[in-house]
Amino acid sequence: MDNNGSIIDIDYIDLKKLSTLWEKADAVASAVNDLVAGNGGHVDAVFVEENLQVFRRGLSSARTLMTLAKFNGIICYVMRQNFNVDPVSINVNEARKSVGLKIISKKNGGAPTKEQVIQWTTAELSGTKFSWPTKTLKSGPRQGQTILLPECADMADAYVVCRAALVLYTGHGV
Repeated sequence: MDNNGSIIDIDYIDLKKLSTLWEKADAVASAVNDLVAGNGGHVDAVFVEENLQVFRRGLSSARTLMTLAKFNGIICYVMRQNFNVDPVSINVNEARKSVGLKIISKKNGGAPTKEQVIQWTTAELSGTKFSWPTKTLKSGPRQGQTILLPECADMADAYVVCRAALVLYTGHGV
């Protein structure tokens, strides 16, 4: 997003075929540099989702959380080196609250959090040219059904963090 809240790009970087954190960091740096170069070449601020800091049953293991935190740190450092700005971490719950996204818990009849965030983001982006990346299933009981890619959940989270950054740091309301 730019400072006026206009969407520049919402996408994901496929890192599945890369094996090391360093290869993945290089791929992210290259993709971000290409995006920035294609949109004026200047970055005023970098906002990232804060690392998870609490274990919850059924979610990521300690090893996964540590790997994600390490990768987050590497990417923040790369962004700082490339754009000479200190990345700002935003807590996901603070981000959701600041943009007016209320998550309804499962015990109160709510859909999974990821689905609610995608639904909210879809509503926010209605009227734009944006569309979620999808795939059509080729086999199994849902053969022929078109579904959102799993990466859409992370894309939606990133959008929420960007919108929150506008609200919290530039004074642009929701």
